[in-house]
Amino acid sequence: MPDSAYFALFLVGLLGGTHCVGMCGGIVGALSLGAPARWSMHLAYNAGRIASYAAAGALAGALGAASLALDGQAPVRIGLYLLANLMLVALGLYLLGVTRALAFTERAGQHLWRVIQPLTRRFLPARTVGQAFPLGLLWGWLPCGLVYSALATALSAGAPGRGALLMLAFGLGTLPNLLLAGILLARLNAFVRRPAVRIASGLLVLGFGLYGLLGLMRLLHWI
Repeated sequence: MPDSAYFALFLVGLLGGTHCVGMCGGIVGALSLGAPARWSMHLAYNAGRIASYAAAGALAGALGAASLALDGQAPVRIGLYLLANLMLVALGLYLLGVTRALAFTERAGQHLWRVIQPLTRRFLPARTVGQAFPLGLLWGWLPCGLVYSALATALSAGAPGRGALLMLAFGLGTLPNLLLAGILLARLNAFVRRPAVRIASGLLVLGFGLYGLLGLMRLLHWI
């Protein structure tokens, strides 16, 4: 896993903001209503959300490390790297609106979310930092194709720590969009819905995936 993957996932999170606001903008906007400590509430919620991403990344990295312990590491490494970049390609097309290829991942995650979602009611309406942080921890497990594509990259990290750091980089990339979603919700929604923003986001993510696949083809001497 090259070090550039951290920056790539940060950009995926940052430029995938059109998707993040659609998935989480409602709950983030609700934190702005009647909350005197507005910034602290948003920071607590997002800290919980990103902590869940890092935990999921550690699990994915551990799973990837376990698979590398099997005999014949090279095919496994190639398979994980191929999966990671195919997910980035699918995500780029998804953001461009070309395909709903990642929708199946969100449907698969609904099984886990049905178990977790009732727990969020304990912290709604969130009026304190102590309620916002655990709400973020739970909301971080919301089924999201954007998150799952990043997790596929974490799977190829080969270690729990690196998987967690990759998802931390991704989560920090999503932070500006979701902080602004609560403070400047109406203006941000108008911006992220612009076709040019969505096209730019999709093309960049697609480019990362295609670049990774090109590198793999060169490694295998296919080109």
